[in-house]
Amino acid sequence: MRSRDPEKTRQLIRFIDSYYDAYRHTPSIREIAEHISMTKSSVHNYLSALRDEGIIDFDGRMIVTEKINDEIAGYNRAGVVGSVPCGLPALEQECVEGYVNLPISLFGGGDLFVLHTYGDSMTGAGIDPGDIVVVRKKPYAENGDIVVAYVEGEGNTLKRYYRDEKNRHVILHPENDRYEDIVVQDCAIQGVVIKIIKDANAS
Repeated sequence: MRSRDPEKTRQLIRFIDSYYDAYRHTPSIREIAEHISMTKSSVHNYLSALRDEGIIDFDGRMIVTEKINDEIAGYNRAGVVGSVPCGLPALEQECVEGYVNLPISLFGGGDLFVLHTYGDSMTGAGIDPGDIVVVRKKPYAENGDIVVAYVEGEGNTLKRYYRDEKNRHVILHPENDRYEDIVVQDCAIQGVVIKIIKDANAS
């Protein structure tokens, strides 16, 4: 690309920082282009050049300036990947809707993701429809863990996990007497719930 215009560079970084202050995530390339009157391809080229020079971090979506990096130090960036039913399994396509920064002091490190819940089969565990669960991504669980489990041919569900070694099957146990256990030969553990965030709009 042609040499960068220093003023355009300052405008770009100022806009990214102010946008992050307002919304807690970085703007899209389209939003940057509209704000500073550049084409989307020019913005992308600027961001790539700034990344190559070590001025910012840029992965194609998230833009981290020096100011933003100082703010998010001590945070774990977790993807919001849709919803999971607290009921019978339902097919859910994992699709990252956005990202949130979770304090490592509260949630720990590792590979985390966030899910919205619906259904009432886990109310006995304090998980109500509309709550958010923070999940540590891992392919195994201990008996008694609340897991996001994939049941082949049916989809994902949120349940308490037990493995019956004697009868060689898995029990996905709801925390609501209105529902029966889901008993399967096996299932794929997507992750283990580490935190429940209550729906602030719930009555």
